[in-house]
Amino acid sequence: MERTGTTRRRALIGAGAAVTAALSGCSSDEPGARRDAPPSVSAETLLRRRSAALSSALLGRYDAVLAAHPGLAPRLAPLRAQVALHVEALSPTGDRPRPASSPSSSSSAGAAASPSPSSSASPSAAVPADAGAAVRELASAERSTAAAHTAALTGAPPEYARLLASVAAAGAVHVYLLTKGSR
Repeated sequence: MERTGTTRRRALIGAGAAVTAALSGCSSDEPGARRDAPPSVSAETLLRRRSAALSSALLGRYDAVLAAHPGLAPRLAPLRAQVALHVEALSPTGDRPRPASSPSSSSSAGAAASPSPSSSASPSAAVPADAGAAVRELASAERSTAAAHTAALTGAPPEYARLLASVAAAGAVHVYLLTKGSR
């Protein structure tokens, strides 16, 4: 009798392990199993990191334009401040960056704010010498970022999808303000 009980327990433990492996999508017999991220990193966290990186790159672009054209600060500083808030809101809870700067209309505050490490690649792109062209390129960057946030909606959980939709809508408003809104 005791042998049957032990055999049943072993069978149940083995079945439980098989079910766990099947549900997690991996098993020990997958020699080429891809492991891009630790199992503790959720799909939402990865999406949040990508979304925050997109907005962070846009923030870096604002910083580059403000550094090249400090006279645009009164017009761009409020938009830049909102993009900084978007970076913070989109980031995973544990990865939330400190605010780059407080909203200010002074040109030194907008230009002197240090971009986060993930946005440091964006400012390397040349900023046009003509302020109007720089603003048009910034509007294009806003448009691309908003489109990427909109595209990410399909893979986002409901609560995060609402946030992405709001950020994408704000980006569309920024595009308007950078283009038609200034006329």
